[in-house]
Amino acid sequence: MLKNFKSSDIYMGRLEKNDDLLKELTNIVQQNNIEAASIKVIGAVQKARIEYYDQDKFEYKYKEFDQALEIVSCIGNISILEGKPFIHAHIILADQEGNCYGGHLAEGSKVFAAEFVIQTLQGNKLIRKFKDDTKLKLW
Repeated sequence: MLKNFKSSDIYMGRLEKNDDLLKELTNIVQQNNIEAASIKVIGAVQKARIEYYDQDKFEYKYKEFDQALEIVSCIGNISILEGKPFIHAHIILADQEGNCYGGHLAEGSKVFAAEFVIQTLQGNKLIRKFKDDTKLKLW
């Protein structure tokens, strides 16, 4: 499925220390009514919570890290889920030894320092709907 969009506004900002990374980004997106966009984040977290989708059991598994980690990469998109703007982002985190861990960004990641860029898109809305074959809400 291919969708066509044009780039629009760009929002850049910094989150505060101790913010929940996903919750605060979601607040920003919802307060600004951003319904279609790409998102990128760099920085570091004091602790993290990521998730992995078990394709056999059709459920998410969570992994928590109670340590300082660098955000090597965090990218995703913004679409509509149940009538509200929704962030779907993947994150790669690195420890002090350079070991990397990745998955879906989940609530529970505590910011040390984080800078973000949100590039809004003009075009048809991306509306997430439940898909029987994956048991996921996809656009």
